[in-house]
Amino acid sequence: MEQRVLGRTGMRVSVLGYGAGAVGGLMVRGSAAEQDRSLRRALEAGISYIDTAAIYGDGESERALGRLLKALPRRPQIGTKVRLPPTGRGDIGGAIAASLEASLGRLGLDHVDLFQLHDPIGGAGGYTVEQVLDQAVPALQRLRDQGKCRFLGITALGEVVALRRVLLSGAFDTAQVPYNLLNPSWLGPMPPGLPGQDFAALGLEAAAAGVGLIGIRILAAGALSGEATRHPVAMPAVAPIASADDYDTDLAHARRLLPLVAEGHVASLAEAAIRFAITPPRTGTAPMGTATIGTALIGTASLEQLEVAIAAAGKGPLPAATLARMAVLLAGTGGT
Repeated sequence: MEQRVLGRTGMRVSVLGYGAGAVGGLMVRGSAAEQDRSLRRALEAGISYIDTAAIYGDGESERALGRLLKALPRRPQIGTKVRLPPTGRGDIGGAIAASLEASLGRLGLDHVDLFQLHDPIGGAGGYTVEQVLDQAVPALQRLRDQGKCRFLGITALGEVVALRRVLLSGAFDTAQVPYNLLNPSWLGPMPPGLPGQDFAALGLEAAAAGVGLIGIRILAAGALSGEATRHPVAMPAVAPIASADDYDTDLAHARRLLPLVAEGHVASLAEAAIRFAITPPRTGTAPMGTATIGTALIGTASLEQLEVAIAAAGKGPLPAATLARMAVLLAGTGGT
């Protein structure tokens, strides 16, 4: 599998990352046997980065990974995250340190490669920029200096003005960004007429400053599979992030892309979504430098879903002609 450098971290990460979250659900609600088979298959295919968080299944994802990591022949790169409850805002530094200690205990590790703030920044309920830079960052840097994490990141949700200040401050090495066919605005323009938060191509600025970009919600929580039925292990109902107000609307917009399958551009909508996420943004027909997703996280409910993702990633980025056809279909004109 293709490996890319994740911004200024210098880490080489697989273009497809293994998402151990609650939406796909395998590492939270799956059987131990299938969890083991899935993780071993991911490593065999060249996936080198695993994403988890303390909140995934109230620690269950980390506990499952901790059990599995003990039996693996080699240790993959691990990223985890902290999300603070409102009660934790009174002592941000202490709460961050306690969260990482608990995560390391569940994972059975003495350090993780990447430790990330998982709360929104700016807006109602989010960290303020001052809380991030004046309180969270010093605590995170202490943990890094203690050897408990190698690099620092954020989940880049919230207000664009606040996110820009934080990302361009130089304090963070990576940013998890919602990036998919229904909202590609971290790296380019929003498709005309589609709903969602416009991130004003902030990813281009962040990447130019050395921030490594990690793609999340590349399947829009499953809507970009084009299927309404969800796997029994998957989260039954999922709120969209940065796209429509509800999942059904995302699904309806995703189904505009079904002609791509009928016309032979891709084998499935899931393939289209995965390959889009790993395709460098373009100026005209030329890829744009290093401003691309370093690793695109795919959360799965089964080994079969993982195989689909691995096969799609193996086909590489989408050609310009397919991207052009997508733009027409998403615009709702259906033109040829």
